[in-house]
Amino acid sequence: MVTPPLFYILLALRDGERHGYEILKDVQAGSLGKIRLGPATLYTSLKRLLDAGFVQEVAGPRGSDSRRRYYRLTSGGRRELSEGLDRMQRVLSIARPRALRAGS
Repeated sequence: MVTPPLFYILLALRDGERHGYEILKDVQAGSLGKIRLGPATLYTSLKRLLDAGFVQEVAGPRGSDSRRRYYRLTSGGRRELSEGLDRMQRVLSIARPRALRAGS
């Protein structure tokens, strides 16, 4: 199980390769501003995901800035993301009926 910032990085990569700045912006937007990563935190988090085998560094698109590092999900990363989404769905399916009863 990954931490919320790592989960949002995986989520940012679900549709394909991205470089660091794109990931930062997607994490902030996807978390509705709740998770804001600085560059040092992002690259430390990406290192953890690389070490876990959830992401891999890839060559950027032809003609892209060679200084940018691009990342994409591995099959293990897709599996971890899917499992995280399933966990959230289970929690919501339990929490929603209880919240509705409590509000009545």
